Amino acid sequence: MTPPTTRVLERTGAPPFVGEPGNGRPAAPGLWFPREGRASAAIAVIRREWVAGAFGISAVFALITALTSFNAPERVWGTFAAVSYAASAITAAVVRRRGVSLAILISLAGSLAAPLAWMAHTGMAQPEVAVIIRSAAMYVHHGTPYASPAALAVTHSWRAYDPYLPALILFGVPRVLARGLLTDPRIWFGIAFVATFGAAARIAGVRRPVWWTLLITASPVVALPLAVGGDDLPVLGLMCLGLALASRAARGQWPWVAGAGLAIGLAAAMKATAWPAVAVLAVLFAARLGWRAVAWFGAAVAGAGLVTDGITVAVHPAAAVVNTVLYPLGLTKAASPAASMLPGHMLASAGTWGHWTALALMALAGAGVAVSLIIRTPRDAHGAGWRLVLGLALLFVLAPASRVGYFVYPLGLAAWLLLSRWPELPGDLSVDPEPQHRVLAIHGHD
Repeated sequence: MTPPTTRVLERTGAPPFVGEPGNGRPAAPGLWFPREGRASAAIAVIRREWVAGAFGISAVFALITALTSFNAPERVWGTFAAVSYAASAITAAVVRRRGVSLAILISLAGSLAAPLAWMAHTGMAQPEVAVIIRSAAMYVHHGTPYASPAALAVTHSWRAYDPYLPALILFGVPRVLARGLLTDPRIWFGIAFVATFGAAARIAGVRRPVWWTLLITASPVVALPLAVGGDDLPVLGLMCLGLALASRAARGQWPWVAGAGLAIGLAAAMKATAWPAVAVLAVLFAARLGWRAVAWFGAAVAGAGLVTDGITVAVHPAAAVVNTVLYPLGLTKAASPAASMLPGHMLASAGTWGHWTALALMALAGAGVAVSLIIRTPRDAHGAGWRLVLGLALLFVLAPASRVGYFVYPLGLAAWLLLSRWPELPGDLSVDPEPQHRVLAIHGHD
């Protein structure tokens, strides 16, 4: 007669404490998970039906976008994606073996590759793509991507401004030098995101990092902004990579500190939305590794910025300030077209007092997060990452010229933080774990 599972496990000895194998600590009283128990527990909760439901919700979101959005590229994306996500939901629910992997491939094809290829072929995109291509042409032919303050003083169009830093404008150079589908900046935005997010997942020890990277890319959080514009995705990927490197750096290995600085520095050299990450990781390194680590980190950040942006900004400093600082803050003659129902934009729309109120609230929110970093310093890169998520969400809510699309940063960072917290998760949730991995041994019960 086969003995009960509990007695067999008791005779083989108690398992190590979850997260600290072999340290001799006793198991939690009454309940424990075998090795890789966190993955087994997660799989016990996540089922194919849940994944199918997520794709179903994505299909509804895409359909609503197609029917209600005032933005033509978003409507095109919604039309493609609604059908794709619906097919993915059915596939994940019906196909038992590798159904989730097949559903991801379907969603990648229908919600990203197809709409992006169509819009790249027809020249349809959100304004930021045209701005980057125009600025890249100025960069190649005139040595600067920015119109001068004198030229901006006689124009009343926001299209003359360029709020992006030189490192991001380089993504438009292929279109300046050649033509064709592969020269569209969104293609290179996507490649940069997949490469950096995948590297971050691999550094975090996630099983099958390519599979998980494709899953995140297929989600509406990434697929929608990448298909219609995409300029935030390389910055997001580099921020995730910087956090992954910082998690290794927290163990005291100096090359990882410099690596985190290079990743975050390159992100900050693309868009100002990455600047809060510099402050958050600097505080983390100061508290956990000391000022020498902060010096390594700061030198790497500064080095990345100087190499990519330094010469351009130094040669035309006034033009760079007007385009990349004053214009995003709404302090120029032409206002940014970024609009939303967020509180900051609503306040700014009320007039001069509302605009300055929004700026003051944004500054207070930033100061509040900074104070929280000092009073309660994050213990590791994960804690720093969640503090960064909070800070960015507050800034985007209160910014005078903000849009809902900016929330790709807190949402994307949150996805990476959750994924890297449980690196043992398998590469296809439609595959059931072995039965013995789902056993919860309760002492005292036969």
